[in-house]
Amino acid sequence: MGAVPESILKKRKRNEQWAAAKAAEALAVAKKNKANRGVIFKRAEQYAKEYVQKEKDLVRLKREAKAKGAFYVEPEAKLAFVIRLRGINDMDPKTKKILQLLRLRQINNGVFLKINKPTLMMLRRVEPYVMWGYPNLKTVKDLIYKRGFGKVDKQRIPLTDNAVVEKVLGKDNIICVEDLIHEIYTVGPNFKAANAFLWPFKLSAPLGGLKKKRVHFQEGGDAGLREEQINDMVRKMN
Repeated sequence: MGAVPESILKKRKRNEQWAAAKAAEALAVAKKNKANRGVIFKRAEQYAKEYVQKEKDLVRLKREAKAKGAFYVEPEAKLAFVIRLRGINDMDPKTKKILQLLRLRQINNGVFLKINKPTLMMLRRVEPYVMWGYPNLKTVKDLIYKRGFGKVDKQRIPLTDNAVVEKVLGKDNIICVEDLIHEIYTVGPNFKAANAFLWPFKLSAPLGGLKKKRVHFQEGGDAGLREEQINDMVRKMN
């Protein structure tokens, strides 16, 4: 029986090293996932308590105000959800540029926005082409769980695994979908990174259709600010 060629021996050794490295990597990932599961569960519990407490505080403050014969004025909304309504017909270049900056490149695309002076100015400029309002927790959750895609290496990846979130946002201590929802809904310190990670939502045409795209909501149409009523519209489109 002849000797085994050196090239084949080298190849075997290399394959064994690769297999060992792959097994070690798989073991490390499994250990990390197991540790993460406990952290994720605790965080989800903490967020649930936080959301419930917020609702209770709101009810309490309203009752206290009513007892004093006054009205409780809720804090100004920090989060908006914006949906593009119309195409590029009769659109001036500046409006087109703002819609691109907002990542609203197609009809029925939707994005979250942090409400501040610059974003409000942009929304006023593009108001005839969008509808927007203040999403509640259910809307944020439904959108991310049902229509959520993340930007990973410039690719559109569905959020079916917490590892997808951790790969991009782990450095910001966002390691799971519940972390992502909390960061968006509360407009947390890492909102910008979390929102940039989320691909614009591709919504369906609303059930029952739209009334008048070119008319403002306050005048019986669809365009512009609709405050909390954006939640009903998202349900029809999600």
